[in-house]
Amino acid sequence: MLQRLAIPCLLFHTRECMSVCGLRAAMGNTQKKGPGHGEGGGPHSQPGTPGHKRSHGNNTANSKEVQGKNPAVNGSLTAGKSQDEPQGSGPAHRGTAGASCNLDAPCGALPPPLARLKNEGNLLFKNGQFGDALEKYTQAIDGCLEAGIDSPEDLCILYSNRAACYLKDGNSTDCIQDCTRALELRPFSLKPLLRRAIAYETLERYSKAYVDYKTVLQIDVSVQAAHDSVHRITKMLIEQDGPDWREKLPEIPMVPLSAQQHHKDEPSAEVLEARADRAQQEKARKAEARFTLLKQEGNDAVKDGRFQAAVDKYSECLAIKPDECAIYTNRALCYLKLEGFTEAKQDCDSALQIEPNNKKAFYRRALAHKGLKDFLSASTDLQEVLQLDPNVQEAEQELETVTNLLRESLLANSQGTVSLPTRDEN
Repeated sequence: MLQRLAIPCLLFHTRECMSVCGLRAAMGNTQKKGPGHGEGGGPHSQPGTPGHKRSHGNNTANSKEVQGKNPAVNGSLTAGKSQDEPQGSGPAHRGTAGASCNLDAPCGALPPPLARLKNEGNLLFKNGQFGDALEKYTQAIDGCLEAGIDSPEDLCILYSNRAACYLKDGNSTDCIQDCTRALELRPFSLKPLLRRAIAYETLERYSKAYVDYKTVLQIDVSVQAAHDSVHRITKMLIEQDGPDWREKLPEIPMVPLSAQQHHKDEPSAEVLEARADRAQQEKARKAEARFTLLKQEGNDAVKDGRFQAAVDKYSECLAIKPDECAIYTNRALCYLKLEGFTEAKQDCDSALQIEPNNKKAFYRRALAHKGLKDFLSASTDLQEVLQLDPNVQEAEQELETVTNLLRESLLANSQGTVSLPTRDEN
């Protein structure tokens, strides 16, 4: 069975609270929900009834982490603050660092007492007190229903905000119910759709999550998190339902033009960053493909004995990946064949800086030293090879040859020093 997914929370935005806690660095640390959350917890009671349960704040241990990239809501969902977005804390929350908030700021058609409850909920949510924020939103909802206030926009926001509390607390089932209520009040509202999609995905109800994410993209195509989620869920649906998975999907609603967001302004910083990332990934992909092709062409040239052509290909490889050890040792081999002993030694030096225990680099540098008549250095490198791997017969044979050459060189030098005084005397 597919592993359950984590629950991000939505960022505060304009008239609703939305937050996403990214789990980028915590992959695979799956956490369990507490009792009463998710599908096993059952639906919450209707607002205004005595049985309505409280969600305890900061209960992030109840959420499950998403495998792979977290469906965070970024980019087009951030905007300037409106009168309903929390500005900080009021007198009841002076302990919050750096907080200052006008809790009595008006909220749409809500009367002042209910507007204050909503603002207090926004502040509590912002400060991570999700259970307390949930209670404030519930009181505001109950107050609206009891007073018969006919303001679908305000009620939609309150249900959506409370859904964010449930989502943060790992209670996906109640989150879905509140989001559905918000969407009944204001169809095609972006944030309730996103929250419900994340909750569906958390409960592994991938078909419904897919439909909600696709609906979000009809409303605002710039929500990159929805694109990422669609790609992720598509793979899961293929595994779950096979190649005919599309036929098993619920119908995706058509979003009217009036509900679609058309962005005529410049792309947001997040969108530009995402584009830059994709361009960088594409550049890296092309560079990797070019590198692989050049390396293969270089290897083929070596097999054919075209060593200078191979040197050219390997040099192009190093222009793409200057830290690729194997390319240095390959090019060193070609230089040895071309009797470019100094260049071969330099390539082996570079390889050993990258991989200090590379046997090929030591062996080929020994051959380069031999070609440069530096038999002592050649002997030292060959002994390094045999220390790393005593079974390298070529190194044993070369060490014997180099040892003899070193002995002959020392003998010749010794004889030359004896004859020098005789020549001077003459």
